Amino acid sequence: MDAKREDLLQLYYYLKLTRRLEDRVTSLYHQGKILGGAWTSNGTEAVSVGFGYALEKNDIAAPYFRDMGVFLIRGITAKRIMAQYFGKKTGVTGGKEGNVHIGDLNFGVIGFPSHLADNYPVGTGAALAFKIRGEKRIAVACTGDGGTSRGDFHEGMNFAAVRKLPIVFICNNNQYAYSTPLQLQMSIKNIAERALAYGMSSKIVDGNNVIEVYMAAKEAYEIARNGGGPTFIECKTMRMHGHSEHDSAKYVPRELLDEWKKKDPILNMEKYLLENNISQKAELESIDSRVKKEIEEAEAFAEQSPYPEPEDGMKGLYATPIAEE
Repeated sequence: MDAKREDLLQLYYYLKLTRRLEDRVTSLYHQGKILGGAWTSNGTEAVSVGFGYALEKNDIAAPYFRDMGVFLIRGITAKRIMAQYFGKKTGVTGGKEGNVHIGDLNFGVIGFPSHLADNYPVGTGAALAFKIRGEKRIAVACTGDGGTSRGDFHEGMNFAAVRKLPIVFICNNNQYAYSTPLQLQMSIKNIAERALAYGMSSKIVDGNNVIEVYMAAKEAYEIARNGGGPTFIECKTMRMHGHSEHDSAKYVPRELLDEWKKKDPILNMEKYLLENNISQKAELESIDSRVKKEIEEAEAFAEQSPYPEPEDGMKGLYATPIAEE
């Protein structure tokens, strides 16, 4: 199964869009313009872009806060995301919720809170619904390596395996659960080994290679879509920033960051596209210019957007009553 040229260029575009958007958010956060905190996926963008791009229109994604690529690919625009960070009415949640706690079911994206991997059982529930209805749809859920040590991770995995549900579980193994390194979280070498306990197929991929993540996800989705049950995909990567942008990550050895910096997913993709004559440098520069313009427009949109009205705080708290005839 080979990826088409247009797909490879789109993967590159979304890598650049994700990086530029989050880099700008980081800069604005340090300027004091962002309301709340800032959590980014710097260095791990290939994970969310890869598994997000492999989805079909009617599939459901249950991402987590380092999955910016999924939000963008599914159709949640950079403008709405930037407005969300500014706490504006035009943001994804209308100025409510934490700035990274977003989702929009109109685009097949389930919202999430901070507790990881809470989205595993939620995604599993969506997959159960698809199976009961006999629909050719799949769900995908992602969490970090730290999330795999929580109870909801195991509950979701076990239920999905027992019921042979159409879901794929992604693990963004970025080496640290906040400040806890992988070797202090578990005694196994590969997180994918945890899937064996549930009789679930698993795969380990290079989380800095967007093509590898995309192809692995696409294959797992087809297995799930055709009744083959769930797959667990471990994406080995490295979080290049702190847990959030207020975290200096001094607990991470500098030599480890230097080693992973050479494996940057965007540089990897650029090298692949150029060396295989899939694209020319001028075309990649054109994509970068397009992305830069989009981010500038998104920031301007967010700055010019209104804040929510005080009465908006009481909207959406309760179910809308059915009008009596």
